[in-house]
Amino acid sequence: MKISAIICAAGKGERAGFGKNKLLAPLHGAPALWHTLKKFNMPEISEVIVTSSADDFEEISALASPFGFKVVVGGQTRTESVKKALDSVTGDIVLIHDGARPYLTKKLILDCIEGVKKNRSAICAVNATDTVVYADENKRLDRNKVFLIQTPQGFYTNDIKKAYALAGNNSYTDDSAVYGAFIAAPVLIDGEAANKKLTYKTDFDTPLLPAYSSGRVGFGIDVHMFGEGTFVTLGGVKIDCDRKLIAHSDGDVLIHAVMDALLSAGGLNDIGHYFPDTDDRYKNADSLEMLKQVVKILKQKGYAPLNISASLQAEKPKLKNHISDIKKNLASVLGISEDDIAVGAGTCEGLGFVGEKLGICAYAIATLKEV
Repeated sequence: MKISAIICAAGKGERAGFGKNKLLAPLHGAPALWHTLKKFNMPEISEVIVTSSADDFEEISALASPFGFKVVVGGQTRTESVKKALDSVTGDIVLIHDGARPYLTKKLILDCIEGVKKNRSAICAVNATDTVVYADENKRLDRNKVFLIQTPQGFYTNDIKKAYALAGNNSYTDDSAVYGAFIAAPVLIDGEAANKKLTYKTDFDTPLLPAYSSGRVGFGIDVHMFGEGTFVTLGGVKIDCDRKLIAHSDGDVLIHAVMDALLSAGGLNDIGHYFPDTDDRYKNADSLEMLKQVVKILKQKGYAPLNISASLQAEKPKLKNHISDIKKNLASVLGISEDDIAVGAGTCEGLGFVGEKLGICAYAIATLKEV
């Protein structure tokens, strides 16, 4: 089943007071919209359509281009913009999301998709926690029955297209209102408290810390010397070389450094404790399989990998053309995006044991999130 997404970014955000589209204002070192777009860059979603005003089209297109997302010019209202974006949707299911909500998680996106498959609609919402009153009547509502509507909001594409066609020129604040007026009562699913909408300048001045920030950071380093052989294994990739790395396992110095960094971030013992070189089970072992075991060990303690930054020092072999495959292997095992993995490679300019071509050294830094 093909999944599409619409990201609404055609507004002006005048209440934020930036004098321009608030989604182009900086947040965590990048335009706010970039963070939202990045969240939808996932294999489960086949196409993403971003709405933009004519004035912002060039800048928003530049942000969307690296992700391969399509940008369409919207209308004067959110309703008009979504209606125009729906003309480009080809998926069976469409999620519609505010560009001003960059803090949603992948889990929420997947929950929304599953909610549509189960109930034909899925509207993310959270319970009101404060007392709610009608100001004019001083009438208090039962907050247990009051929900704050969020996005994404998911629908079968044919249903929501029909609803917008029947809506005519009327304007609505969100898509569930359109759906509810012409198709059926929308079904609410659990939203996320952190999935707040950027509305005022203070939302940018004192932004929420990313939900994944756990303060867990670890460092790892590993070294292996060269011996007789015809290839080396780095990041699970076999690379032709006139030497091989000597080790009890497959000698994957990069993965060993990553393993130590992850274990360090979790406050655990180093890899020698879990995979001793005196244990024949790990003789010539595949380091990617060992890395899988580290992920399981971390999960038992309530953590999961979040980000990896690794660096290799090697005079040989040349690694530039292998970095992409290394990142793919790491991302697959760690369960994170390739965008959250950095792998660098360099030489030692002829200095030290690496410079003398006696071996390879790897360094890694890892961060964890709570699960």
